[in-house]
Amino acid sequence: MTRLETPPRSTWHTRAAGVGIGLLSLAAFLGVAQLTSPLVGPAGTPAIAIGANAVDLSPHALKAFAIAHFGVHDKQILLGGIFATLVLAAAVVGFLSVRRRWLGLGALGALTVVAAIAAAVRPGGGALAAVPSILGGIAAGAVFLLLWRLREPAVGPADLMDGTAPLPARRRFLVGSAGVGAGALLAGLGGRSLIDKFYNANSSRADVKIPAAADAPVTPGGVQLTVNELPPFVTANKDFYRVDTALAVPQVAADTWSLRIHGMVDNELHLSFADLMALPLVERDITLTCVSNPIGGPYVGNARWTGALLKPLLEKAGVHAGADQILSRSVDGWTCGTPTKAVVDGRDAMLAFGMNGEPLPLIHGFPVRMLVPGIYGYASATKWVTDIQLTSFAESKAYWVERGYKEQAPIKTMSRIDTPRGLAVLPAGKVPIAGVAWAQRRGIAKVEVQIDGGEWQSAQLAKQDTVDTWIQWVYLWDAKKGPHTITVRATDMDGYTQTADRVPEFPDGATGRQNLVVTVN
Repeated sequence: MTRLETPPRSTWHTRAAGVGIGLLSLAAFLGVAQLTSPLVGPAGTPAIAIGANAVDLSPHALKAFAIAHFGVHDKQILLGGIFATLVLAAAVVGFLSVRRRWLGLGALGALTVVAAIAAAVRPGGGALAAVPSILGGIAAGAVFLLLWRLREPAVGPADLMDGTAPLPARRRFLVGSAGVGAGALLAGLGGRSLIDKFYNANSSRADVKIPAAADAPVTPGGVQLTVNELPPFVTANKDFYRVDTALAVPQVAADTWSLRIHGMVDNELHLSFADLMALPLVERDITLTCVSNPIGGPYVGNARWTGALLKPLLEKAGVHAGADQILSRSVDGWTCGTPTKAVVDGRDAMLAFGMNGEPLPLIHGFPVRMLVPGIYGYASATKWVTDIQLTSFAESKAYWVERGYKEQAPIKTMSRIDTPRGLAVLPAGKVPIAGVAWAQRRGIAKVEVQIDGGEWQSAQLAKQDTVDTWIQWVYLWDAKKGPHTITVRATDMDGYTQTADRVPEFPDGATGRQNLVVTVN
């Protein structure tokens, strides 16, 4: 019997062994790939490489579904889904390989090729990035053949009649399987430990001290209303929303970070982190909003940012006429297209390295990110920024614009009810209805509340910090027994009032008014 031949009949013992061999071969693939991934970094691991390409290739509707239903957990769900798919496929292929050994080897070869190509084509990947997947594939193939050999070497003619392996062979198979499983686990844990040791920017972040900015305005009193369940005016770093495409958070040490400003400029600039820190620094309160934020959604937050204004750097570079787009690039290859005029028109567009008095958290772009007030994040807020190219919208398209989002993305006037919650049961009497409203670059003139389709009633506004921050509001409602519908709308300083017409988030941000139903007892 040749190595790739199969006994003519099989029992559940053999089929179970096939499933186990398929799963252990996958474990060997993942474990060895993880162990060798420190050669190229986290992005070289198969799950990250395959997942990152899946994100790039997914249609907008699928991305919107993931963000809407899974929120900040969308990346974990994706990676979990990839892992579950691989496990299921390995079990099925292992089961089928009981009679067709070539099928198992072919499936492992296909997985190796897909993972290697996925890693190689990522930004900054190349041939070296494919090495962990290739080594993992070799290990998986060796394990596949070894375990079948341990399962079958002592099979004699009598055993072939009922498809069972002699007890000694079965013991050898179980011992070998346990050894493979333990080895794969240790390899995976060892690789994870090495990644954490050599590709971890936490120590670099801990060494960064945020200097006092010469230009640091004082936040006025009265920006925070005293209402239970109303979010704080300044969003804590740990609570600030995160929406990006990075499955593995880029780990960039401050002392290795650099920024290149080039393209349609007279003078190409190169800045280190020390160069950036040496520039005149500012602090600004700026509210960020994601274009994926639905009506009443959570993807908005306000923080105090520390950094250097971008406009003086562009003036030093000498921007050419016709360069109407700033194409910024993250270290992981993600691109963002910002109108040049939005950076030079006097707003506080900046390169930020501080957030609420601390170095940027890794998930929010440490060591440096870009911020441009008044524009949705996909067109203004590049995390882990490392390259800024002056170009034109006609010449270059950024990541989300290539996928159908609009080039121009001013943030729309919006309001949100934070308390009470939808479907809440409330006591009769005075009930505060409160929330936040925002219209970056314009400011909020008023917020109004409507009960059961009746007259619009003006809410009390907190003190406005700047036109680039959200504002809190509250309306004291004399609640009567029964079910009620609450609706809110905001009017900005330009006189625009939120429309009742609902438009989805794609392609340039949602419109409409939030309404919710409560019951008063």
